[in-house]
Amino acid sequence: MSDSSGRRYAGLSAEERTARRRTAILAAALDRFGTEGYRVGSVKQVCRTAKLTERYFYESFADREDCLGALYDELIADLRDATHSAVDGIPTGGSAAEGGLSEGGARGSAADAAAAAGLEAFVRNLTGDPRRARVVLIEVVGVSEEMERRRHRVLREFADLAVTVWTRDGVQTPPEEARLAATALVGGVNHLLVDWLMDGRRTDPAVLSRLCTRLFQAARRSVEGAG
Repeated sequence: MSDSSGRRYAGLSAEERTARRRTAILAAALDRFGTEGYRVGSVKQVCRTAKLTERYFYESFADREDCLGALYDELIADLRDATHSAVDGIPTGGSAAEGGLSEGGARGSAADAAAAAGLEAFVRNLTGDPRRARVVLIEVVGVSEEMERRRHRVLREFADLAVTVWTRDGVQTPPEEARLAATALVGGVNHLLVDWLMDGRRTDPAVLSRLCTRLFQAARRSVEGAG
């Protein structure tokens, strides 16, 4: 059988087999990079975990960093979907109870409810699998200039989401101050999760979610006050 002929093997086309191998390699990369670290996780180790030869690795990825970048993109896509889905699930004008805020911890606004839901989903997504958290928060840091640009785009994207959530109640905020406050907020949440991971994951993720929500509310009030 020739792959270029379009014939199928074991019921799969050549493209489907390639996609399956790529998925297996990314799963193996998550396991190796997310437990032992990117800097010590070699292509050979990833392939051994995936039970594939190295030629199949290079079928999908140019090198080890390319594989890390693809894994990061996949994890961020899942994180983004989970966060946006939670935020979008709170309608404009929704109550704090719909967002799951703790008693006495919210002002009862749509923005607070959406923030609580989004932050809970964000934290749950990363803390649910420490390997995901390690890759997203630690292993991609300082790898290369390109990876740093990719990280910055992701952090900016979540900062933009925070600004969008702030406006759900129709409150206008100074654009530049809102952007800066959201950037600080996202950086704080990011570092809080890094600390959680490096400190042995001792804190209940629910506590992290509640704290992140309070930080969001404080930043929002500060920006609104500046207006």
